[in-house]
Amino acid sequence: MLNNDFNDVVQNRHSVRNFDKNVKIPREEFKQMFEETITAPSGCNLQGWYFEVADTPESLAKVKKYMMKFNDPQLNTCSAIVQMFARVDAYKKYREMWNKTYEEGHITKEKLDEVLRTFLPLYENGTYDMCATDAIRSCSLAAMQFMLVARHHGYDTNPIAGYDESKIARTFNLDPKIYLPVMAIAIGKSNESEKEQIKTIRYPVEDVYHFAD
Repeated sequence: MLNNDFNDVVQNRHSVRNFDKNVKIPREEFKQMFEETITAPSGCNLQGWYFEVADTPESLAKVKKYMMKFNDPQLNTCSAIVQMFARVDAYKKYREMWNKTYEEGHITKEKLDEVLRTFLPLYENGTYDMCATDAIRSCSLAAMQFMLVARHHGYDTNPIAGYDESKIARTFNLDPKIYLPVMAIAIGKSNESEKEQIKTIRYPVEDVYHFAD
């Protein structure tokens, strides 16, 4: 079921803590959702993100070991947990990606040379912290896009940051210096009654913007 009502997708998205345990999301649909997710913008188009999907009892049990207890309601009922990682080494595939862009005729040789000359050295010569910050920023954009894409597909989500970061990458046999946990997202279909839903409010919009002088 695809929801193409943009206003509903954006304005009525909310965090769900009680999902329908009987809902199973096909892996082919996950692939489709990720294809839509990775159109998100990223710094210099590095696309510094990586997603691990826990959708079996065994993999969800592993995830639960690094989660804080207050996340149990969504962990015990969701269809899957998508762990979003920022990839610090994303720049290492940068040359390959832009060469392919040129070979497929999307840019000129002059543009290719300009891109590789201008942006690639920033990362090759940059500090670890700079590359990490850049990747986390990009992965955060992908995380928000994934939640909107999920709602477009008829699913609900809950973004989670209550976990032990030191254990996450190794849980999935990943290098913790390269794969930095940004967010875990529980996904499924809401099983909450209207009474159970938490109606949050927002600060007055006037408090959060200013036109610079």
